[in-house]
Amino acid sequence: MPVEPLICADTATRVSSVLNRDVKQFGKKHMFDTNEETCWNSDQGTCQWVTLDFPRTVKVSQLHIQFQGGFSSRLCTLEGCRAGEELVKISDLYPEDINAMQISFAALRAGFQVEETVLDKLKITFENSTDFFGRIVVYHLGVLGERL
Repeated sequence: MPVEPLICADTATRVSSVLNRDVKQFGKKHMFDTNEETCWNSDQGTCQWVTLDFPRTVKVSQLHIQFQGGFSSRLCTLEGCRAGEELVKISDLYPEDINAMQISFAALRAGFQVEETVLDKLKITFENSTDFFGRIVVYHLGVLGERL
């Protein structure tokens, strides 16, 4: 089956923080609005994160992410689980500190790899920010795969 975007209006999203609590300008919704000029900007601090609770079970096969250079993460940890279960580690990703869209594939080893995983909840933890203060800036976050 072809992959499709899994994040929809019914996907519940949470983030660790928003810069100066200014959700209108820097809120989580900006990661998904397809506007090149808007972004989620975390506040300072270590280990920023994003959680996605999908409205139904999904099989994740790709992750697309676009950071602002200088505000990316050297290490991203992916965790997931089925409804009612505890999060378990899926994989570690090592994105580049660049502005370009970075894509991970379950089947390919180019870029960074995501294990194809069936889940209801996905958590992406940005472990090691390239910014001295620990801020993360994400212009685009996409999760692709199949709805089950």
